[in-house]
Amino acid sequence: MQDHPTKNRPKIAAIVPAFNEEKTIGDVVGVLKRSPYLDEVIVVSDGSQDKTTEVSRAAGATTIHEFETSAGKGTAMVHGMRHTDAPIIVFFDADLKGLTTDHIEQLVLPVLSGSRDMNVGLRDKGPILTPIAKRLPLIGGERALKRDIIENIKPNYLRGFMVETALNYYCRIHKRPYGLVELRGLDIRRKYEKIGWPKAIIAYVDMAFQIVKANVIVRLARLLGKF
Repeated sequence: MQDHPTKNRPKIAAIVPAFNEEKTIGDVVGVLKRSPYLDEVIVVSDGSQDKTTEVSRAAGATTIHEFETSAGKGTAMVHGMRHTDAPIIVFFDADLKGLTTDHIEQLVLPVLSGSRDMNVGLRDKGPILTPIAKRLPLIGGERALKRDIIENIKPNYLRGFMVETALNYYCRIHKRPYGLVELRGLDIRRKYEKIGWPKAIIAYVDMAFQIVKANVIVRLARLLGKF
């Protein structure tokens, strides 16, 4: 990938909400710190009971915030944003595997250039599932966006699985250019690796239900003039 100038550009902050991700957060923070496009790396430990905070600090995170109990991913994302004045925010999940500085560049450049106001990363799902994933809602945790997008959404729509849906829908109804980019080679540590298959199956079913529910709530709120 070609080098791009990083001088005379807006400040960019990376925010990583994390819940019990000591096994992967160190590598994630390390890659974020190496990117010339990121000026801050903010980790928000969302009620973690493991060594997420200690590992993040050792890896060089710029700022670390801890919640005593889990408040949810969306709340952690907003909390992290409130601790930076960067006009461009890039969110990353804490359980990524295979993250590179090229992936960060692919996420950031369209927003930095002004061609998109939000750019969502699509993790590598292989040659069969990737085309299918492109047609599904953009729920990826890796996304770069202009901070005013999230600032203009009411906090009650930025909770749980609603946050990604709300961000997508806000851009759509306000005609803010957004899209996706394939991040080849990027994967995550699966739920079954963390909690085993029985609990993972329940978690996957609940996640699917929550995503559908979030889409219904946001669209209904729009029809009622509340979004």
